[in-house]
Amino acid sequence: MAVDRNALKKWQSVREFALGLPGAAEEFPWGESVAKVNKKVFVFLGVTDGSHPMGVTVKLKDEAAHAHALSCPGAEPAGYGLGRAGWVSVPLQERGAPAAELLCDWVEESYRTVAPKRLAARLDAR
Repeated sequence: MAVDRNALKKWQSVREFALGLPGAAEEFPWGESVAKVNKKVFVFLGVTDGSHPMGVTVKLKDEAAHAHALSCPGAEPAGYGLGRAGWVSVPLQERGAPAAELLCDWVEESYRTVAPKRLAARLDAR
């Protein structure tokens, strides 16, 4: 499967944004990229080698954001039971996929849901 350049560009923007959040670190469990804060995943970034469709998975507690994310082409509740906890998988290669800016907003919401309050408060100070 070829990697879509537009999707890769979005993915890189989202990854850079996520890793720029206070206390964020990248790890590779299961051979896939994730961003964690305080040892908790706040965004699943997947792989960029073309072996799977590119996408991101975020935890959205806000009902409007959750519904908006699920309305994106190809989006669905995350697998392995994570969807019940508000996790949404959003493909990046679909026509009409969200822009990087919106994806970064969702990553920030996911971060705030998972991060300790003291780290999340540092975002407000920016």
